[in-house]
Amino acid sequence: MSYTVRELEKAAMQIRINLLRLCNKEVIHIGGDLSITDVMTALWLDQMNYDPKNKSDEDRDRFVLSKGHSSAVTSFCQAALGCFSPEDVINEYATDEGRFSMHSCNLVNPFVEVSTGSLGHGMPIACGMAAGLRLKGNYKSRVYTVMGDGEQSEGSIWEAAANAVHYKLGNLVAILDYNGLEADGTIDEITGLGNIADKYRAFGWNVVEIDGNDMKQILNAFDHLPSADSQVPTCIIASTVKGKGVSFMEGNVRWHAGKITDEQLSSCIDSLRSEYEQRWSE
Repeated sequence: MSYTVRELEKAAMQIRINLLRLCNKEVIHIGGDLSITDVMTALWLDQMNYDPKNKSDEDRDRFVLSKGHSSAVTSFCQAALGCFSPEDVINEYATDEGRFSMHSCNLVNPFVEVSTGSLGHGMPIACGMAAGLRLKGNYKSRVYTVMGDGEQSEGSIWEAAANAVHYKLGNLVAILDYNGLEADGTIDEITGLGNIADKYRAFGWNVVEIDGNDMKQILNAFDHLPSADSQVPTCIIASTVKGKGVSFMEGNVRWHAGKITDEQLSSCIDSLRSEYEQRWSE
């Protein structure tokens, strides 16, 4: 499908509202969910070749959530695509028989390609999946993975980065949610990894740097990806704001995870709707 920027921004607004509704009910990793919402909305609704009615299609694109704690935004994007309803996510989240929890699990949610949670695992799995597609002779499908910036301190990420270049996996697209914060502080304070873009370039990746909260830039990056049968993997470094869309959460390490009150929920929803309407009335 092909959506306009306005349609995708409206969808992202609704996904943020659903995230806040869930955050009013349960403790979730709200900061990282909100930072990557715009990218995930565009990816699931407009970019990926994925049909919920034919989820086992060999020609489908695959998605792996390497920053596994952002399971809620993944579930709400899948809901927006028609895999299930947003109310299913809210009502079943963290229940004994539910399909949705702190980390995505393919044992209970058939729309999840692979269970993730431990940081540093998803990207290598995505690399293996991309290599597997090539071994099967599939040069049409892509594998997308979303990583966290704090996750870049895991050595397994860089082993996968090297292997993706060695095996010429141009069907692999890694998206880095670069919001500058992890659970205990800033990336510079805790991991000090320097210029991530230069590191991926040094490994031989095609690197694209964007504002990950700007829908036009997100769509432009996706529109200009090398073809799936190319030989160089792509890393989209999406600079984002942790807690994007909620003023008291933005850039605040306190909101790596948490739960909001009824009053905060109402105020946040009003603010999101007002911001969207104002932007598109100008």
